[in-house]
Amino acid sequence: MTITWVRTETSDNPILELREACLGYPSEAVLNEVNLQIHAGDFVGLAGANGSGKTTLLKSMLGMLPLRSGSMERNFALANLGYVPQTSSLDSYFPLSVDEVVAMGTYGRVNALTRFPKRERTQVAGVLEQVGLAHLARTAFFHLSGGQQQRVLIARALVVDPVLLLLDEPLSGVDQESRKAIVDLLTRINREGSLAIVISSHDRQILEQGCQRVILVSDGRACVVENGAQAGISSGV
Repeated sequence: MTITWVRTETSDNPILELREACLGYPSEAVLNEVNLQIHAGDFVGLAGANGSGKTTLLKSMLGMLPLRSGSMERNFALANLGYVPQTSSLDSYFPLSVDEVVAMGTYGRVNALTRFPKRERTQVAGVLEQVGLAHLARTAFFHLSGGQQQRVLIARALVVDPVLLLLDEPLSGVDQESRKAIVDLLTRINREGSLAIVISSHDRQILEQGCQRVILVSDGRACVVENGAQAGISSGV
């Protein structure tokens, strides 16, 4: 499977670039010849069924999966990379309040043996305001609806003040109204600043409502979709 999307309409340096990258696992290649650029302010959707390679691509961008071949260049510190994993990989019965879950995003820079600094407390309050959940800060995480839990996890990723935000299937397991609310939230956050966002989902239609571009991965092929039309199709295996 091949993905090719290299922006040529701008001279700005990409914040992340994959060149001729082969992605996958030690015993299996999932994506081959991936050429992909992400620039500041991009809002990119990855659409496709389970097993199509969306999560493999995201985990490779995160550095969780080493490249089998090719190269990847990040023009920012890993500390400024935000990630929202699939909820299926999380325990929804966290014995924590909403603000405590969000504060988990700061643990890389806060000493767990000291009191939680005022600066980080202010950041937690700020991102909860940003996602519209400030009024639920002290509510137990597991008491929230699926859509609200996703917004808390988005807030947890935002608290690191990321340059790039990666979201793996954040629309799964929530109703259509919540899906639209999450996409609307991400669209607003993207438009308010230069944060680049990459989001994967089975729901191509709702991605097209917010994303600037959608990369459709299906049947061994990948194409970039803009405004509902295929803008370019790469060769597949």
